[in-house]
Amino acid sequence: MSDQSFSQRKGLSSVRSELQLDAMDRPLRVGLWNVFYRRYLSDTSSDNAYVWLIEYIHVEFLKEPVDQIEYGYGAPNEQLRNLFMEYQWFRVYDFVELIGRTSQFGHVDQRFINGCNEVFEKEGSGYRFVGEIISPITSGDEIEAIEQAMGLAGSLQPVSTHLHTALSHLSDRESPDYRNSIKESISAVETLSKIVAKTPKATLTDALKAIQRDGEFKLHGALSEAFKKLYSWTSDDQGIRHSLMDEPNLEFEDAMFMLVSCSAFTNYLVAKAERAGIAF
Repeated sequence: MSDQSFSQRKGLSSVRSELQLDAMDRPLRVGLWNVFYRRYLSDTSSDNAYVWLIEYIHVEFLKEPVDQIEYGYGAPNEQLRNLFMEYQWFRVYDFVELIGRTSQFGHVDQRFINGCNEVFEKEGSGYRFVGEIISPITSGDEIEAIEQAMGLAGSLQPVSTHLHTALSHLSDRESPDYRNSIKESISAVETLSKIVAKTPKATLTDALKAIQRDGEFKLHGALSEAFKKLYSWTSDDQGIRHSLMDEPNLEFEDAMFMLVSCSAFTNYLVAKAERAGIAF
């Protein structure tokens, strides 16, 4: 079934052909507001939860004193809606991201996140929630690989931390830092390789060599060489890690490629290690 309306199919109204990256039209704003309203504001029967949310938004997002909140009938809702419709596009994303990662119950609101992602897709947004962070758009498989790698815990938490930081640098809508995003992505692979190889002071190249020498660990040589070359690219004199004071000519595609590739390799390496009987 076509998602286009009658008038769009007849050519009487336009069909969006580009993703919304540096702007936000009214249908996208309204769609996100409706998700927020239905999830949090339409039912105020739990007054304590409602008051908590309104005060949290005023303190953490609006940076306003809580004693200035007007709790008359519908007043906070109307104030938020008006601001929501007038904010710069990136501030709306800031608000939605804050709500997605906020819960008085101590966990992210996956239902809210899923609802926002549906609106992002329907209205042609260039962004999606990846975990708790709104990130420039990528495919479903790539999102799954990134989220799986960012979910590592226990002794592998440092690996997850590098990837979280890489995504944060990449997803900064006002000032994305592609250089440091790439550095954090490759650092995740380096950290994991050193953990697997039990060589805490090794470079990525040396750690991968040690892993390949392990007879129980069947790491494909071509894949290992590919990441050694990526590591060299990020480590040469004109690259990322050794010339942090110089701004390299990097773009979104470079940083996203590294984040997706390093996340996928991280998941691959963890699975291989577990198959080889390596305990983390």
